[in-house]
Amino acid sequence: MVKLSVVVPVYNEEQTVTQVIAKLLKSRQVKEVVVVNDGSTDRTRTKLKRLKHRKLRVFHKANGGKGSAIRHGLKQVTGNYVLIQDADLEYDPSDIPALLDPIKKKRVQVVYGSRFLGPHSNLLFWHRKGNDFLNFLVNILYNTTLTDMETCYKVMPTKLLRELKITANKFDLEPEITCKLLKRKVYIFEVPISYVGRDFSQGKKITWRDGIDALRVIFSLRFRS
Repeated sequence: MVKLSVVVPVYNEEQTVTQVIAKLLKSRQVKEVVVVNDGSTDRTRTKLKRLKHRKLRVFHKANGGKGSAIRHGLKQVTGNYVLIQDADLEYDPSDIPALLDPIKKKRVQVVYGSRFLGPHSNLLFWHRKGNDFLNFLVNILYNTTLTDMETCYKVMPTKLLRELKITANKFDLEPEITCKLLKRKVYIFEVPISYVGRDFSQGKKITWRDGIDALRVIFSLRFRS
């Protein structure tokens, strides 16, 4: 039986955080929502204080980046499977049943939601090219055929994610998870998801510097014994 915990890292998402959490709490697939406020400086903390639900737990910490927030949340989850959910509404919780379906059928243990296999709004040109390049490198270096290594929507057994011993503090969390799974010879099953990307004026946070961090992780893990 899949008991799904969702970890929601949050940093300055006062416009969307309550909507995202409301959607997660309404989902029958979600058994627990663990929100980690990563030192937000806007009204995110105030909005989170108003939320009460039997499935919801909220934690606050000093700002350390997405990776550090997820590692904090991972220590708190009680479900046997875990999903990462950004708080900005780029990813739609209504796609969660599609992510869990292959797991419930006992076909695979790790599922990624691919933004590029499903319907999506136009992405920023250089973000898309950066995604393509990082995917290309991972596919060549790790002998796989992923379409969206950087996707936020990753579902896997909680025990497995903890065993990966993630160290990343920022957005390099995504390639670290993927590369460590591939080095373990864990097969990743991709399903299409919908995606509505933001630009920087709407709060987009990832930049070219995060791409450099991703390159460092991809190469260092590939050639580490």
